[in-house]
Amino acid sequence: MGSSWPCCCWQRIEMGPAWSQLVRPCSPKPALLLASLLLTAGLALADAVASCPVLCTCRSQVVDCSSQRLFSVPPDLPLDTRNLSLAHNRIATVPPGYLTCYGELRVLDLRNNSLVELPPGLFLHAKRLAHLDLSYNNFSHVPADMFVEARGLLRIDLSHNPWLRKVHPKAFQGLSQLRELDLSYGGLAFLSLEALEGLPGLVTLQIGGNPWVCGCTMEPLLKWLRNRIQRCTADSQLAECRGPPEVEGAPLFSLTEESFKACHLTLTLDDYLFIAFVGFVVSIASVATNFLLGITANCCHRWNKASEEEEI
Repeated sequence: MGSSWPCCCWQRIEMGPAWSQLVRPCSPKPALLLASLLLTAGLALADAVASCPVLCTCRSQVVDCSSQRLFSVPPDLPLDTRNLSLAHNRIATVPPGYLTCYGELRVLDLRNNSLVELPPGLFLHAKRLAHLDLSYNNFSHVPADMFVEARGLLRIDLSHNPWLRKVHPKAFQGLSQLRELDLSYGGLAFLSLEALEGLPGLVTLQIGGNPWVCGCTMEPLLKWLRNRIQRCTADSQLAECRGPPEVEGAPLFSLTEESFKACHLTLTLDDYLFIAFVGFVVSIASVATNFLLGITANCCHRWNKASEEEEI
């Protein structure tokens, strides 16, 4: 008889001059089996942690996949990834649940891609994410609760999204630790105060380069900015009004309470009486004018008829 491998469930048996493989159950020792399982699990874990996607470089928990002309996000990142850069690619979508296995992620750089939205629940398991860069993309709006699962965020960059027209009042709800928010160089004409009131830690807000309409609806936001932000926006000189015409080109932060005085005009009883009197006079004048026009038209009609009879 031939020899057998003690830890394998395959055993070679010599049968005559030839060798054949037969499936026979073997009875390995428990200690050897446990050691084998631990070794296999350790090797699998080490392989998962150490693997690096094609076209990316991985070092010290930093995965750099930038400037590789990628059309989709790379799969199977190292499980201990803390810093992931996917910048300067052509990525249009991020799959739902893409960050599920990367609980150590601190920095996510998605700038300069073709993103128009992020899937709901993307940050559900990214509890430690602190820095998120979404600049230079094609976002048109920031929906409600877009970042609600990423409550540890300290900085969000949404700058240079030229089609960004709307930020939902609850877009940044729950981000109590957020300190820096960049909304510069987009297409925003208005920003709801409610979108910022729930950010007690906010100290830097970049809003320059947007076509702000500095009407009455902007007054609450400007008042809040002056009273709430500890360090005013670094791009305050770049934040200008595009309308209405009387303030076009004026720096946003140059507007004072006096600039919005017209928004608080109230009418007294005398004002209402005067308006009512003017309305009454205009009504009488309108009736008189219509009466005179009617008489004139009737006279012209009779005169024309009389002229025709004389000619006959």
